[in-house]
Amino acid sequence: MPEDKPTFESALQRVEEIVARLERGDDTLDDSLRMFEQAAQLIAFCRTELDRAEGKLERLVKSQAGDLQTEPMDEPADED
Repeated sequence: MPEDKPTFESALQRVEEIVARLERGDDTLDDSLRMFEQAAQLIAFCRTELDRAEGKLERLVKSQAGDLQTEPMDEPADED
């Protein structure tokens, strides 16, 4: 059965669990390396999800010429 794609929240929670376990230091070096690798993959997934979400946070604005364009949310729109 194929593994379901994690959500951002579940991936972040798993990273936090791995970090806590690694900080305890109770695992073998091999197990610690496997967990570190899993955490790195989950962090990359989270970064991709954040980038995708950021792309959705563009708003549609009307230019002075009347055509529609997107503008990143962190740049204020010209208010006329």
